[in-house]
Amino acid sequence: MNEITVDIWTDVVCPWCYIGKRRFERALGAFDAKERVRVRWRSFELDPAALRLTDETIPERMLRRQGIPPHEAARLLAGVTAQAEAEGLVYHLDRARPCNTFDAHRLVHHAASVGLAEPFQERLMRAYTAEGASVGDHATLLALAEEAGLDAGPAAGVLAGDAYARDVRADEERAARLGVGGVPAFVVEGRSPLAGALPAAVLTSLLEDAR
Repeated sequence: MNEITVDIWTDVVCPWCYIGKRRFERALGAFDAKERVRVRWRSFELDPAALRLTDETIPERMLRRQGIPPHEAARLLAGVTAQAEAEGLVYHLDRARPCNTFDAHRLVHHAASVGLAEPFQERLMRAYTAEGASVGDHATLLALAEEAGLDAGPAAGVLAGDAYARDVRADEERAARLGVGGVPAFVVEGRSPLAGALPAAVLTSLLEDAR
């Protein structure tokens, strides 16, 4: 039987992307041909100009960039956290540190080459949203890669050079051609993209339509 390809554009520092991932997993669980589904994680940088190393948290950035005071930032982040909790996720976004994710995306592509994209993507998302991890820091990325089952040596080699840089750029260029302006974004069997942390029922319908 033919494979059903699902391309999912995400960014590591996107709290909604982790929620979208969980909802897609629920959708996949409700799909009776799940063994035919092939997921490809695609790269998307929400802020390509961000610093790779920073201690600035989301609330601090909201204050600096948008003038949003701490109490209002806490209210807004609580809304996202509640959505995450409904999907069984634990968020501590007050500790999350937005940063440049280009190297993290390169390492996801490396993980995909050895069949470990999903566990590494999962580990990165949890580290950012729940643990306050600096996912732009190479030492942190290597530790998370090892926890996801990747060999440290090849992973370190990727970070030391520019391996998979073209793959990341190709994903971003393809997103632009498709009109993907935000993440998560789902493309099933090359059809028009749907963006947002879509309900599981909607995602299941997309899979059903692609049979």
